[in-house]
Amino acid sequence: MSKLFPQRFKLLFYFVKIFIILSTLVRIIFVLWVFKELDTSFFKLANTFLVGVLFDLGTVSFFALPYALYLLFFPQRWYGSLFDRIATWCGYTLGIVIFLFSFFAEITFWEEFKNRFNFIAVDYLIYTYEVVKNINESYPIPLLIGGILLFTAVLLFITKRRGIFQKTFHSESTFMEKLFPTLLVISTVLIFVLFVNNKDAEQFENRYNNEIAKTGIYSFFSAFQKNELSYTDFYRTLPINEAFAEVKSEFKRRGDTLLFPEKESIYRNISNTDSLPEQRPNVIFICVESLSANFLGSFGNTENNTPTLDSLANHSLFFTNLFATGTRTVRGMEAITLSIPPTPGRSIVKRENNQQLFTIGEVFKQKGYERNFFYGGDGYFDNMNSYFGGNGFNIVDRGRGFLLDASITTTRTNIEDEEVTFENAWGIADEDIYNKVIKVADEAHGAGKPFFDFVMTTSNHRPYTYPEGKIDIPSGSGRSGAVKYTDYAIGAFLKKAQSKDWYKNTVIIIMADHCASSAGRQELDVKNYHIPALILNLPNAAPQKVENLASQIDVFPTLFSLLNWNYNTNLFGTDILKMKPAEERAFVGTYRKLGLLKKDGSIMVLGDQQLSNFYRWNRETNELMPLENDNRFLNEIISNYQTADYLFRNEGLKLTTLGIEK
Repeated sequence: MSKLFPQRFKLLFYFVKIFIILSTLVRIIFVLWVFKELDTSFFKLANTFLVGVLFDLGTVSFFALPYALYLLFFPQRWYGSLFDRIATWCGYTLGIVIFLFSFFAEITFWEEFKNRFNFIAVDYLIYTYEVVKNINESYPIPLLIGGILLFTAVLLFITKRRGIFQKTFHSESTFMEKLFPTLLVISTVLIFVLFVNNKDAEQFENRYNNEIAKTGIYSFFSAFQKNELSYTDFYRTLPINEAFAEVKSEFKRRGDTLLFPEKESIYRNISNTDSLPEQRPNVIFICVESLSANFLGSFGNTENNTPTLDSLANHSLFFTNLFATGTRTVRGMEAITLSIPPTPGRSIVKRENNQQLFTIGEVFKQKGYERNFFYGGDGYFDNMNSYFGGNGFNIVDRGRGFLLDASITTTRTNIEDEEVTFENAWGIADEDIYNKVIKVADEAHGAGKPFFDFVMTTSNHRPYTYPEGKIDIPSGSGRSGAVKYTDYAIGAFLKKAQSKDWYKNTVIIIMADHCASSAGRQELDVKNYHIPALILNLPNAAPQKVENLASQIDVFPTLFSLLNWNYNTNLFGTDILKMKPAEERAFVGTYRKLGLLKKDGSIMVLGDQQLSNFYRWNRETNELMPLENDNRFLNEIISNYQTADYLFRNEGLKLTTLGIEK
């Protein structure tokens, strides 16, 4: 090698070369995977790879730095000593294993999310037990680990065969000769630490080009470091009094009465203007894991995997134009319980200071209901027990893992082993959780207590396993089987529930937490936020298909209106059935992109770096066509997201702030 790159650094630069080659191979795999969705013009595709190589160099420099410093300061007289050989072989082998493992993990992550590592990957690292078990059930782990080790051995053999180790150990490079390459590595690291962000890879209009340009390991540590985003620091804002004035004016137009009109607050009273008697049936809410609208025959699917739901669509209040706010279960839980637009960063369910908030559970409490949260897995996952327990719900889960916080006074009931017929990485089969719901409902009915149950299912989730013999698709064969079993279990639950005395006075709501896939090539893939929602067994209500554009946050305010409730509320949602066409809207977002969709297909998207883009969404093609900016629309979206973020960060969602006792 030249004096600028002395022979002592031969192995280090070979290590860098291997990383770039492997990373490029992964990038090529992703290109082929989504080729039809990419911008494949020569200039854009070439730039995608060029940006990718630059991020690869930055990423591998962090791995190279410790060994570069070792090479710089390790005395020349000890080159090739036993210690030098052991340290070099071990370090090189460990680095190769990490690279190969990360590339395998990226491919499996891409398969499910069509993203480089992000918040979800960070969460998966925290919840190791569920994730490792899920991977073990979904993939041939011994074969994959064996493949990684075999590939590692092959790379070690090639490296040794090419004489790379020998040249490193038999070098006579001096300290001064080693200084330049070490400074080069240090400089690269400093540049990426001080001046480069993961989002700098996003140089393209096509989302897939942006994701492919990134480097997975770098994206992972970026997400780990920046798991929350300050709305006021990163997004377009208005003076806070103007933002609240905009939101309050909308509530006033709907006839709501603000209780603190002079404060930064949306706490208000909603009155039953028809003076009809309030109805207080039991309410069971089934939050179905990953149930995209396009799985249902009611939305054009021809696989006949949802006969139960398709039948219910004709005998219920069926919302055909409803959209999830986000792409993860905790984001759906946030939207449903807090009835709030999605705030940037991680879901409120996973944040600190998220207890004693005004949720839909508080409205049920005002009306005398017992509130229960059912989850077929371990509720410590995704902080669900802490969130629901800390907001007044009794917990029913598998009872393993972390206990509830000492400050939480609600009860926790275990789902015992004898109550479980089938279980996988994420939890028990949907039939088992529904059987537990029926058992608890029987007890509440016997005690004369009206109940509100929030039930979170798990069966429609990778590894897509469920009890054999229930449906005609083998367990573990893919998403279609999981969807069909999910539908089957709902039918079995309803059949059992209908035999109970409490059923005739029980409303059942079925809605997805989010879609099975949310990724697309554009800023927001709007189609992949479309979810089904049904309200069954409503007293004195005829079946109806509701075509109004609406959001997850609106479903429970709609129910409260249908039950003729007078109540105080801090919820952003509104009665879908009373929406005028100009009021119809849906909030959709990722942890960084915040969107507001209108009835006419116009959608505004806010991004960090205080960006905003205005589009027309074509429902048929799912394309976003750029439009000239609309300042009135811009003020509306800023006001909703800014006030939502402000209320959470300034304890405006807290019961004590609203003058409500625990």
